[in-house]
Amino acid sequence: MTYELNRYDRQILQILQTRGRISNQELADAINLSPSPCLRRVRQLEENGLIDGYVALLNARKLGLNLMAFIQISMDKHTPDRFDAFEKIIADYPEVLECHLITGQSADYQLKVIVRDMDAYQQFLLHKLTRIEGVSGVHSSFVLKSPINSTALPVD
Repeated sequence: MTYELNRYDRQILQILQTRGRISNQELADAINLSPSPCLRRVRQLEENGLIDGYVALLNARKLGLNLMAFIQISMDKHTPDRFDAFEKIIADYPEVLECHLITGQSADYQLKVIVRDMDAYQQFLLHKLTRIEGVSGVHSSFVLKSPINSTALPVD
């Protein structure tokens, strides 16, 4: 279900995506609205599910996480049970940042994974990923550079 957003709602969403810790007063000033109606709008956006939550974005490199990979996974059987089991297991791996069931490729899933280095990647691949029942193929691509890396969604 989509919601009709007015200009205040769009402005609030744009600002909160890049400045999640902004105070209500600063947010209200930024969109030229008084604090009370601004707070009501934010709460309504939260209640309507347009704002899923608030997070801190961490610096991967400063945490020693220097290797990012996109991994395409092929499954041996295309059954709901096989896919559900894979998704349940993969959800418990902290290295997996994203998991997408995809179409248009020879693979069934695409994962975005981050680890410390190639040794850690090898451990993840050999001791976790390839041991999941049903995984029949793995193709890895490593990120060399990320010229665009955004979490902000277009709200215009």
